[in-house]
Amino acid sequence: MSTTLGWLYALAAGFLSTYVVQKLCFPYFWRDLLFLMKVIRYGVRLELFKLTSSVRTVLDRFIEQAQRIPNKPFVIYDGTVYTYRDLELRSNKLANVFFHNMRLKKGDCVALLIGNEPDFVSAWFGLAKVGCSVAFLNINIKSKSLLHCFDCCGAKTLIIGSDLLKCLDGILPSLLKSNIQVCTMKSHCEHPQVHTLQDKIDAASDRPVPAVLRATNSLKTPTLYIFTSGTTGLPKAAVITHLQSLKAAGGFWAFGANETDVIYIPLPLYHSAASLIGIGGTIELGATCVLKKKFSASQFWTDCKQYEVTIFQYIGELCRYLCNQPKTEMDQAHRVRMGVGNGLRQDVWREFLTRFGNIKMCEVYGSTEGNLCFMNHIGRIGVVGRSNFFYRLLFKYDLVKYDMAKDKLVKDQHGFCQRVKKGETGLLLAKVSTLSPFFGYAGSKQLTENKLMRNVFVKGDTYFNTGDLMAEDRDGFICFRDRVGDTFRWKGENVATTEVTEILGMVDFIQEVNVYGVEVPGHEGRAGMAALIVRPGLTFDEKKLFEHANRDLPTYARPLFVRLQKVMETTSTFKQQKFQLVQSGFNPKTIADPLYVLDYQQKSYIPLTNQIYQDIVYGGRKL
Repeated sequence: MSTTLGWLYALAAGFLSTYVVQKLCFPYFWRDLLFLMKVIRYGVRLELFKLTSSVRTVLDRFIEQAQRIPNKPFVIYDGTVYTYRDLELRSNKLANVFFHNMRLKKGDCVALLIGNEPDFVSAWFGLAKVGCSVAFLNINIKSKSLLHCFDCCGAKTLIIGSDLLKCLDGILPSLLKSNIQVCTMKSHCEHPQVHTLQDKIDAASDRPVPAVLRATNSLKTPTLYIFTSGTTGLPKAAVITHLQSLKAAGGFWAFGANETDVIYIPLPLYHSAASLIGIGGTIELGATCVLKKKFSASQFWTDCKQYEVTIFQYIGELCRYLCNQPKTEMDQAHRVRMGVGNGLRQDVWREFLTRFGNIKMCEVYGSTEGNLCFMNHIGRIGVVGRSNFFYRLLFKYDLVKYDMAKDKLVKDQHGFCQRVKKGETGLLLAKVSTLSPFFGYAGSKQLTENKLMRNVFVKGDTYFNTGDLMAEDRDGFICFRDRVGDTFRWKGENVATTEVTEILGMVDFIQEVNVYGVEVPGHEGRAGMAALIVRPGLTFDEKKLFEHANRDLPTYARPLFVRLQKVMETTSTFKQQKFQLVQSGFNPKTIADPLYVLDYQQKSYIPLTNQIYQDIVYGGRKL
């Protein structure tokens, strides 16, 4: 008996010791393991699709949900409820119009220029039902960039929202000359060359088109093209396959969402976060989403209370706007329990939780075209993701040394990259493999190749260059530090500096221009700034520059600050030197060059005085 008790005591002591060691040395072990098991379970299901000819896509899941829960609200928009059956029948009507009236066929690419509204989803699914791939166009882009998008993806049809016809001004002749048929979601249109759809939809059948049209036997088949600024040049069409769509659709579920949740989507559907994670995730769960035409900080909590929202999508800037709103009794009178997004600064994160309650903020890191995703399932403030031994077994990535001053990688004597130590900042590279493929960009093999790095650590390996500087601490938490290259983020959008440079370079008095982003206290991302050299014999024309930027650039891409220089510094490889310009910022007290700031009231760039600078820094002047 005493021997048995001795064994029991020893066993209990062993379990207790193991528990204590686990809590002290591996405090997140079980949470990591359970989360990873969910991810693996979802991934195995996708891998099984590859081994069979029965591939179930996001569209198939939607049709399945429309049959299972036809009367459940799917989209709530502007106070109107659209059930799963409503959107299923509407997309069926559109599919019939596309197939019978417009003669679209399987494999065609169609561009969609529609804002946040239910018909974005109806048109998207209607096109998918007839086997078309769909290109989501940014509704803010201007003429040259818009035309470029068609060249990228090869679309020969444009479907434009009823409220966006003004986007055709100046480019309709070019579209027609390129044999692109243009259709609008209206019954009548003042442009005789633009086809109307609503009258045809009213007369169309809501019976489904043959399922064979949408069928696919490969998860790697392209289904969407989502445009991203990337790191250089005009917008690039990231290839989105069924595999990527399905992975994104599992995001909410992985964080613990379920079919009873109501998801608030205030982000633009032409971006992957709102469309792939937001709409796709709602469908995967069989949940309900509240779709907003445009984000409104003043209406946010009112909407959340009215529609009993439990989860919302965000970018960091959105949360900052909410924190800047006057305090009201609505601040914690809601049922929101989770936020899913990216770019949330530590100080805003803490203020958000203090003011609006115990909401689990789930940061997700990943680019539209990237082959790696980090998810902060722990909820640690200030980190974009979580890694561990198990994660690294499945998803290969590395942080390598990068010299920001010289704008290049640090390599060893053999020409290979060098890994940084724990806690050090390095450039994030993701290994390209069968588990983590990179599908690249449509229309240009060179653009795809430019995002890849070969012979990184050994001869023959291939990595995707994220362009992001990150740091991973000893506990496996990953923090975002900065971006390298020619892109910065402002107002929730990526700004390609080369595109802005090219457009500003068309101004007659500008000889050379260098565009970069500078940090502004209290704001997410970086504000655009342009260093200019004026042509000899000409003068800087503040109003002309304003008119040019206002006409040809979307709001988020217009340089807020201008710096006049006499000489433009370059690197040893003759690239424009940005590092010192970024570091020096826009302070008129420390910069001898003339500085200007964008002023919408005066419709001009005006001198950046010390008083204006102080107003910007302390939040007295709206940017």
